[in-house]
Parts: sequence; structure tokens; C-alpha cells
Amino acid sequence: MNLSNLQPAEGSTHNQNKRLGRGEGSGKGGTASRGHKGAKSRSGYSKKIGFEGGQMPLQRRVPKFGFTNINRKDYEGVNLDTLQLLVDNGIVTNAVDMTVYVANRLATKNEIVKILGRGELKAKLTVTAHKFTATAKAAIEAAGGEAVIL
Repeated sequence: MNLSNLQPAEGSTHNQNKRLGRGEGSGKGGTASRGHKGAKSRSGYSKKIGFEGGQMPLQRRVPKFGFTNINRKDYEGVNLDTLQLLVDNGIVTNAVDMTVYVANRLATKNEIVKILGRGELKAKLTVTAHKFTATAKAAIEAAGGEAVIL
């Protein structure tokens, strides 16, 4: 080894590119591979997202429609068969409330819960929720349980 064959350790250097705009002798001086004139040759140039060369961009060609009701309430639905599954697995015995929904990831603490009527409920439960469908309420009461509205 001598001064003529020294080189960095393998993998220690990353950038193998030729540096642009560092004089004519480098081979990448002058226009620095940007071509002549125009916006793309200037510093600070950036193309807008979605720009299609002056053609009407897609986000302006596609029509807007509909509206969003700002007063809409989105309920997190929990079906009767899900409640029966909790009973079968021994998670609940007699009462189902928000703490049970949150603990079993059926809803988060800030969501409003609606009990839906899919499946059948055999267990006698006191179910607490923000809303019930008519079929769900009837099925809970038919099983001997109670539907409590929060």
C-alpha cells in the first residue's frame, strides 16, 4: 500500500455522481445538464402537483357533486350475534356497556354505538347503548334482557 492506491473503505462512500456546475473542465459545467433557457433551467423551479403541461388537469376535469351533511351522526354498529359471541366466550355475563365495547374493540370511547339486529341473542343481558334498532330491542327483550338507552 502506498499513497497512489489509497481509497475509502468499501461501503463508506455513497455519492458516485459527477458534480454539476463546477467548471467546464469537469464536463458538467455551463448549463449543468439543464439545457438552454426556460423555467426548468432556473434555480427554484418546481412543477405543480397534477400539472399536465397546460392541458386541463384531471382534478379540474372531473365534476364535483353531492354534499356532506355536517350534522350527520355516524353510529358504530354492534350486532346481536357479536354480543352472543361475547357471552359464549365468557367475556360478559349479565351487562354490556361502553367499557365492554371499548375493551373488546367494538367501538372507541368517543364513538356512539347502535345495536343492530343481525343474528340471535339467547342470553339475558342488560345492554346499554346510544341507539337500538326495533328488531334488536325486541330480540333483547324477548331473551329476557333489557335495552338501556344512554
